[in-house]
Amino acid sequence: MRVLIVEDEALLGQALAAGLRQLGHAADWFVRGSEADAAMLAAPYDAIVLDLGLPGGDGMEWLRRWRGRGVKLPVLILTARDGVDQRIAGLDAGADDYLLKPITIDELAARLRALLRRASGRAQPVWQHGALEYEPAAKRVRWKGQAVELTARELALLEALLLEPQRVLSKALLRDKLYDWSAAEPEGNALEVHVHHLRRKIDPGIVRTVRGVGYALGAPEPLP
Repeated sequence: MRVLIVEDEALLGQALAAGLRQLGHAADWFVRGSEADAAMLAAPYDAIVLDLGLPGGDGMEWLRRWRGRGVKLPVLILTARDGVDQRIAGLDAGADDYLLKPITIDELAARLRALLRRASGRAQPVWQHGALEYEPAAKRVRWKGQAVELTARELALLEALLLEPQRVLSKALLRDKLYDWSAAEPEGNALEVHVHHLRRKIDPGIVRTVRGVGYALGAPEPLP
């Protein structure tokens, strides 16, 4: 999951981004809504964490602007404004969830996972694809009932494919899902290496190559 964080408190913004990265997610942090707006046009985000008290334009106004423009990304408002009327206004403006500061990174990650499940139509805690089982909360993978140990990047790649099992994802899109702008420039064949490891650790047919386009999840193999 790649998350866009819009938060004007430097210490909090940095902490949120660092905490999500430690949990295996990609995260980009910006102070102003205008910066986030530009970033949204340049990267394929899965969710937005939005503060309301932003310099140069209130977060609520940016939320209304994005929804009016047809942006469908899940938005979680994170703010110190605890009035019921403000929470109602945020939800009515198009927010999908509303959290009051202070929060823990584990709760934020859990709320984001729930938003992503709803947005993708995967409400269940365990995602099933034939003989493959994946638990996003625990980052646990099983193949034919046996546990599979994957690195954070391999898990992120598998999750991106599982979220859209019928779609062929381009290499550029998958790289953008795996690496935020704080990460060092990945080696040219890094994505191919991750795909190779998934095939070796799970099954050769778990990822399908579509020449000239990218990768897709392989056909589900039935449980034994």
